[in-house]
Amino acid sequence: MIIMGLDPGTAITGYGVIEAAAGKYRALSYGCLRTDSKLAMPQRLLSLYQQLAALIQEHQPEQIAVEQLFFNKNITTAVPVGQARGVLLLCAAQQGIALAEYTPLEVKQALTGYGRADKQQIQYMISRLLNIETPKPDDAADALAIAITHAHYYQGKKLRGEVE
Repeated sequence: MIIMGLDPGTAITGYGVIEAAAGKYRALSYGCLRTDSKLAMPQRLLSLYQQLAALIQEHQPEQIAVEQLFFNKNITTAVPVGQARGVLLLCAAQQGIALAEYTPLEVKQALTGYGRADKQQIQYMISRLLNIETPKPDDAADALAIAITHAHYYQGKKLRGEVE
């Protein structure tokens, strides 16, 4: 199964595309979608949409996993990130691709077994599971972690007979 993970942001959205088969994972592509900060927000969101649509066309993922919005103190960044997230969800829905959402806690739990794991522990597990160097930038690594998380959760649902 081809899974695309997305770590939403207005300026930078991380993406990671993996192949999951028989409990093994292989990184197919990862990187970042970027928008020009000089553009007005509607144009930035349009650019994000167009970049993601092209990426979906290129990789043909069967499923997409997106990180759920989480903010601690800075609500001013939550609004633009929420807008970017909405664009990502819309693009996936328009393409008819199954979508899943995961909290940062779920991602940490799936990759390390510990919901309070730090970024280095997550990056170590990404490198080990995908047999690659630590992905840069962090947004791409986070997107790969989200894709792996979905593969774990999906496999569990398959074993329980909740999905085909």
